Amino acid sequence: MPTTTRERAPGLRAAAADPVVWLGCVVALVLVVLVLAPVIGLTVTTLRPDGIGAWADVLTGRLAPSLFHEPLANSLLVGTTTAVGSVLLGGSMAWLVVMTDAPARRTIALLATVPFALPSFALALAWETVFRNDLVGGRVGLLADLGVVVPDWIAWGPLPISATLVAHYYSLTFLLAAAALATVNGELMEAAEMTGASRFRVARSIALPVVAPALVSGGLLAFAEGVSNFASPALLGLPVRFQTLSTRLYGAISTGETARGYVLALLLIAVAATVLFASNRLAGGRRSYATITGKGGRRSRVGLGPWRVPLTVLAVALCLATTVLPGLVLLASSFARRTNSFLGGFTTHFWTGVSDPAIAQGQRGVLRNPQVVDAVLTTVGLGLAVAVAATVLGTAVGYAVVRLRTRHERAPRALAGALSTLSYLPFLIPGIALGAAFIAQFGRPIGPLPALYGTFALLVIAGAAYTLPFAAQAGRSAVGQIAPDVEEAAVMAGAGLARRAGRIVVPLAARGLLAGAVLVFVNIVRDLSLVVLLVTPATPLLSVLTYRYASEGFAQFANAITVIIVVISVAATVLARRLEGAAQPWQEDR
Repeated sequence: MPTTTRERAPGLRAAAADPVVWLGCVVALVLVVLVLAPVIGLTVTTLRPDGIGAWADVLTGRLAPSLFHEPLANSLLVGTTTAVGSVLLGGSMAWLVVMTDAPARRTIALLATVPFALPSFALALAWETVFRNDLVGGRVGLLADLGVVVPDWIAWGPLPISATLVAHYYSLTFLLAAAALATVNGELMEAAEMTGASRFRVARSIALPVVAPALVSGGLLAFAEGVSNFASPALLGLPVRFQTLSTRLYGAISTGETARGYVLALLLIAVAATVLFASNRLAGGRRSYATITGKGGRRSRVGLGPWRVPLTVLAVALCLATTVLPGLVLLASSFARRTNSFLGGFTTHFWTGVSDPAIAQGQRGVLRNPQVVDAVLTTVGLGLAVAVAATVLGTAVGYAVVRLRTRHERAPRALAGALSTLSYLPFLIPGIALGAAFIAQFGRPIGPLPALYGTFALLVIAGAAYTLPFAAQAGRSAVGQIAPDVEEAAVMAGAGLARRAGRIVVPLAARGLLAGAVLVFVNIVRDLSLVVLLVTPATPLLSVLTYRYASEGFAQFANAITVIIVVISVAATVLARRLEGAAQPWQEDR
C-alpha cells in the first residue's frame, strides 16, 4: 500500500529535527557556493551579450582552427598517448610487484608511487635540461652541449610532453592495478592450475577480469589528466607553437581575451568531465568481478625463471628514471655555471650568490632572493591554510555522508547522495579551468563583497574547492571506521553534535584526517594549473615563479626552485604514508 502524506510526516519532522541533517544542509550550501557557483558564473559570463560571440569565434569562426580545433586534436593526442603509456607501464609494474617472484618488490612498489608526488613540471624541466636543442634558440641541453644531435621531435612537441606525463601519471594506474591484483584469490588460481590450465589461461580468465576495471579506470584518469595538464605542454610545446586546450586557455586569458578563454575553459571541463564520468561508470559497472576475488588464500607467485633478474633490473631502472634521475638532473643543473652544461664548471651562485651583473643579469641566488623567500613562505602558508580549510570541510562532508546513509528516511539519504556528488565534482574540472571559473565569479565585486582577484583569500577558497575530493574521501574513510554505537551511547548521555564531534569523532579519526590534510598540502604546494591564472605579484608562489623563470630562460633558478618544491612535497608525502601506518596489501610478503 502506498505511503500517505500523513505517514511520511513524522519521518520528515524527525529528519528536520536531526542535527546531522542540519549539518548536511549547511555543508551542501557551502559546496554549492564553492563548487557550482563558479562554474555557473563562468557559463553565465559567456552567455552575456559581450561574451556570446566568443562561442562562435571558438567553434566556427575564422580563428576556430587555431583557437579550438588544433588544440583539441593536440590535447586528444597527448591524452591518448598518456593513457596508453600509463596503462602499459603502470599495469606491468603492478603485475611484477604483486604476481611474480621478482626480488626488490617493495622497493619497486615504493618508487612507483613517488612520481605522482612530484610536480609534473619537474619532469618537463628535467627533460628540457637533457634534450633541449637549438630549434628555438637559447642554450641547448646537456646532450647537445656534448655534441649529440637531438632531433626536434625528441626535444619538443607531443613526444616529450607525452613521455613526461606518462612518467608522472603511471603511478595512478599502478596503484589501482596493484590494489586490484592484491585481491585475487590465490587458492582459486592454484585450483585452476591443478586442473591443467596454463598460467596464461589462468591469468586471462582469473587475474585479468579482476584488474581490467582498474586498468580502464587508470587509463581514463591518465587520459583526462593528460588532456588538462598545463605545465608540460607549456614548457615543451609552446616554444614550438604546439598548443593544447590548457595552454590556449591560458594564452587567451593572459592576453585579455577573457571571453574566449572562458569558452575554452567550459569546453575543457566538458572533455575532462566526459572522460572521468565514463571512467566512473566503467569502474562501477564491473564490480561483479570482485565476487571471485576473496582474500582467503596465500598466493603462489609466478616464477620468472631466467627473466627474474632482467625484469627486476628493468623495473628498477624505469622507476629510477622517473623519480631519482630527474631530481639529480635538476639539482646538478642548478649548480652549473652555464645553462644546461656540465662542461663549464659549477657554482653555488644560483643558490646563495649575491647580485653580480656578470651572472644571470645580476639576480641573487634563490636563498638570498626576497621574492623567492616570500614565495616559499606564501606557498607553505597557502598549503597549510588550504589543508586546514579543506580538511574541516571534508570532515564535515564525510561525517554527514556516513551518518545520513544509515538513516531510513528518503530525504537524509538523498542529501547524502547530493553531498557525495558535490564533493566529487571538482575532480571533473581541470585546475586551469577551475581557476578561470573563480576569476569569472570573484574577479568583480559581488554586492557588498569586494573583488577577490589577486588576494590570498581567493587562493585559499580555490585551493579548498580544488582539493575537496581528496579531503572528503579522507573524511569518509576516517569517519566510516568509527562505529555508530560509540556516538549512540554519547547521545543517550545527552551529548550534542558539537560535543560528540570534539570528544569522539575528531580524536578517533585524527590519524586519517591528518594524513588527508598532508596530501592536500602536497597537492597545493606542487600545483601549477590551478594557480597560474590566480597569482599576482602580491601573492607569489613557488610553482608560478618556477614557470616564469623557465619561460624567461633562467633555467638554473627554475631548477633550484623546483628542487625546493620536490623536497617539500616528498617530505610531506613520506609523512602522510607514515601517518597511514599499515603497509599496502601488495607490499606484504606472502
